[in-house]
Amino acid sequence: MIKLKYEIIVVGGGHAGIEASLASSRMNHKTLLVTGNIDNIADMPCNPSIGGPAKGIVVREIDALGGEMAKNTDKSSLQMKMLNTKKGPAVRALRAQADKVIYKKEMLNTLQNQENLTIKEGLVKELIIENNKASGVILENGETISSKAVILTTGTYLRGAILVGSEKTNGGPHGEKPSNYLSPFLKKIGFNIIRLKTGTPPRIEKSSVDFSKLQVERGSSEDITFSYDNKTALAYKYQLPCYLIYTNAETKKIIQNHLKESSMYGGYVEGVGPRYCPSIEDKIVRFSDKERHQLFLEPESIYYDDLYLQGFSTSMPHYVQEQMVHSLKGLEHAKILKYAYAIEYDAIDPKQIKPTLETKIIDNLYTAGQINGTSGYEEAAGQGLMAGINASLKIDNRKPLVLKRNESYIGVLIDDLVTKGVKDPYRLLTSRAEYRLLLRDDNADLRLREYGHEIGLIKDDIYKNFLQKKKNIEELTNLLKEEKITPKESINNILKELNTSPLKDSISLYDLLKRTEISIEDLFNFKNLNYKDEVLKEVEINIKYEGYIKKSMEEAKKMLELENKIIPEDIDYKNIPNIASEAREKLEEIRPLTLGQASRISGVNPSDIAIISIYLKKRGA
Repeated sequence: MIKLKYEIIVVGGGHAGIEASLASSRMNHKTLLVTGNIDNIADMPCNPSIGGPAKGIVVREIDALGGEMAKNTDKSSLQMKMLNTKKGPAVRALRAQADKVIYKKEMLNTLQNQENLTIKEGLVKELIIENNKASGVILENGETISSKAVILTTGTYLRGAILVGSEKTNGGPHGEKPSNYLSPFLKKIGFNIIRLKTGTPPRIEKSSVDFSKLQVERGSSEDITFSYDNKTALAYKYQLPCYLIYTNAETKKIIQNHLKESSMYGGYVEGVGPRYCPSIEDKIVRFSDKERHQLFLEPESIYYDDLYLQGFSTSMPHYVQEQMVHSLKGLEHAKILKYAYAIEYDAIDPKQIKPTLETKIIDNLYTAGQINGTSGYEEAAGQGLMAGINASLKIDNRKPLVLKRNESYIGVLIDDLVTKGVKDPYRLLTSRAEYRLLLRDDNADLRLREYGHEIGLIKDDIYKNFLQKKKNIEELTNLLKEEKITPKESINNILKELNTSPLKDSISLYDLLKRTEISIEDLFNFKNLNYKDEVLKEVEINIKYEGYIKKSMEEAKKMLELENKIIPEDIDYKNIPNIASEAREKLEEIRPLTLGQASRISGVNPSDIAIISIYLKKRGA
């Protein structure tokens, strides 16, 4: 048998490709990362921010499993901010403004120093398919490279095209050569190809902005990091500010007057744009009743004199963009350093992918990121990590890792993709997670670090620290249950100062903490709690939201009963009588792995699930 030079080939050096190649190489598989341009590895062609609602939790989940995005964000952050702090823990999330230059540099350094990983410049033309299995790639220069598995993370480069007004230019985000051959090849071997669109706003010269007219938006003052293993946070005094501004009546009028000149409304766009991150002209049309729209000016790098105008994505001609930008307060004399554009690209129908991210069409072929119809760096990185993990596990003949919806946002993301498919670029939202109180920013390690250690991405020393944290949480919880205070005058005086009602009977600190007005820091008045902040915070959330958490866990338990009922791969839905014709059609198309997944398919009703369940019992499944 010929020994292959590489076991896994990852195609694409974006956020998905990075996590995939690092995961497979760290799981002791010789990995090749093929990318069109090494200088564009870890590029941030859109907003150089990481995190935000739901997305920030994904980054922490990536870290809990042993991925790199959180660590690299901590190294390169310009601002750290915990969002939704005045709301419940289910919707809190961390967001960082990253330095796009440092982020790329640090990530490339990590890749180049990773054992078992080689980086090669080139564009993939075709895949090598043998016995319906992916076994390598053929580059556009004719070079053939063999492997045991291939992971496609091609981003927006599949037949990529840049659109500005009526002009359409084939290329990537920075005018690079697109991948023109791989997409037709995928279509030829049976994949359904869809056309999607995304965009980016203009970049503004910082020195040309009148900041006196803008509202300053600063980061969080407390020390916070994305990575559970990073103890060094960006100090508040070193954080750079962002700035809040709004569109106005003049902006709206300019856009309305030139609407037909945009790529989208002029009829030049083939692809479907993102529903939850629309262009500014799309916002003006869809929300015509709104007087203004919120925008942010955000720094891109300490090495650049430019600001990113978040929320102002457009495909208007350059001269119209000038008018639009100059209509904004504080930007009357702003200089545009880089004009906005839209970009179209090919993706595959994600319903043709298994929950492991291996394709249903070709064995040992995995896909991750925007090729699966998603938008966002975080969604891409989460998929890339899971693709790298599962490709490695399959090569090792080990059980795949499929995260459930009650375990992680990554699980929600992948399940939504493979079960429901996409019509427009998918964006992860907290509202998509039915168990979001279980999927919090603070507990990603408690949910997923066991998996990370089991598959070999979390080293023993880190795992030991994690086990100590779990032990401390349990210890502190029991301590608060056992420690009681009595209705003494001195204690009631303290409670009065804390604006809570006095005691009539003795009470445990555990039950006292359930009071809305009492925080865990207040308990130091009665007992010295010598534990780290992360332990104190976790215990406080668990106690204050105990009832809601228990209810969510009970609901998740019911869901897991369906998830544990496996549907055999050879099932023929034509042989199951009495299920609805639409359900039969959808089930045949998606081929769900479990009754739980089947129940989430649009068009499959509870009565259909009950019939399938009875059918499986009769088969002895």
